Amino acid sequence: MVAVAAAVVAARQVLPTGNERAARVTPMNLWQPAYIGVGSNLDDPQAQVRRALAKLAELPSTRVILTSPIYVSRPFGPVTQPDYANAVAGILTQLEPHALLEGLQTIEAAQGRPKERERWGPRIIDLDVLVYGRQRLADPQLTLPHPGIVDRNFVLYPLADIAPDLDIPGLGRVIELKGRVTSEGIHECDFP
Repeated sequence: MVAVAAAVVAARQVLPTGNERAARVTPMNLWQPAYIGVGSNLDDPQAQVRRALAKLAELPSTRVILTSPIYVSRPFGPVTQPDYANAVAGILTQLEPHALLEGLQTIEAAQGRPKERERWGPRIIDLDVLVYGRQRLADPQLTLPHPGIVDRNFVLYPLADIAPDLDIPGLGRVIELKGRVTSEGIHECDFP
């Protein structure tokens, strides 16, 4: 959060373009740090992750500040499927949490993710809002921070690469949470 928060000052100097003015923004147009989890295990997963990371920069009123390396990990859950490619992006955004989620769902749809899908099943792309500032939220569409963070090495390892000192509201510091999960079944991708 330190690196992303430091970029808030610089981001406040950036004026939104015409398209960005139309986006729903947070009160008083404040820039909020947020972290986005990105994963794929179908149709060249690493390319899918890279494509989604590039598309994050096209969201209105949003700036990508940091991206983690891509990790390869075993699938989570009971469904037999290929390994995943995973990464995390640190962003600054003026979008409200639900508007950010809508933007992520638009990216997913553009990359071919169907609306209906098997829980914990294979996916072309999966984008999750992991953390949004200091917000805590629980409604049918969005839970913040993401409820699975503490159990998932494929989230904590890339998140620790870009925000080890991030204090996730109600959960603790990323580096401490990473220390509680095993590295079994996960490794950093060998090539960019």
